[in-house]
Amino acid sequence: MLPNQEDLLKKLTIEDLERANAYAEDLVAGLQTVRSLPQGVTIFGSARLPQDNEYCRSAFELGHLLAENGHAVITGGGPGIMEAASHGAYEIGGRSVGFNITLTHEQFPNPYLTTCITFEYFFARKVSLAMASKVFVFFPGGYGTMDELSEILCLMQENKMPHMPVFLVGSAFWRNFDQIIREMVRLKLVAEPDTQIFQITDNVMDVVDAANKIGHPKISENFYDGFKEASALAIDNSNVGALVRGGTS
Repeated sequence: MLPNQEDLLKKLTIEDLERANAYAEDLVAGLQTVRSLPQGVTIFGSARLPQDNEYCRSAFELGHLLAENGHAVITGGGPGIMEAASHGAYEIGGRSVGFNITLTHEQFPNPYLTTCITFEYFFARKVSLAMASKVFVFFPGGYGTMDELSEILCLMQENKMPHMPVFLVGSAFWRNFDQIIREMVRLKLVAEPDTQIFQITDNVMDVVDAANKIGHPKISENFYDGFKEASALAIDNSNVGALVRGGTS
């Protein structure tokens, strides 16, 4: 017989309750920031790459172009790819939002942020990065970037979040990832339609074009609102394909 909720609550320690409260505070602070901004383009990538790296130069160009077209640039707020994208937006007076996190190494807020919040917990940060976005962009990165990518793909695969355009920038880097996905399909670990959730590209204008097609939602209009009750409000798989390929939505 399963224990009821009252019995479970009795087994919680003070430490459990304090931990749960800290989780909630982190998440609420993140969502308050999300709700104060229009949805933009979230850019993920390594914190370890120097600014003269080819991928950082590409991220800078993308940040610049997005801001030029009126889109907020959202990153994890740190160095590397994040700093490059933030710098590109900041340079022309665009909105550059950083969802920073406390880590033992590497992570510190870059100087090109117009809005910055620092998280303690990865999951609260990832929820905020997702809800703040209308387009997702992944540059080369390590475990953290792969964690964020796999979670976004899984949530879209299972329809746990709206299907937004997902771009993997840098074909030389992401080619092997695509081959792994294709092997998953061959083994029937992933369905063929799931391979359409993301697109690999070397052209950052693909990202800008997708963001322009979605447009500029008002601060009060978030794609997550009413998602379960009114799935038509979300961008479905077919529309994502149209946005990515430049078709009509």
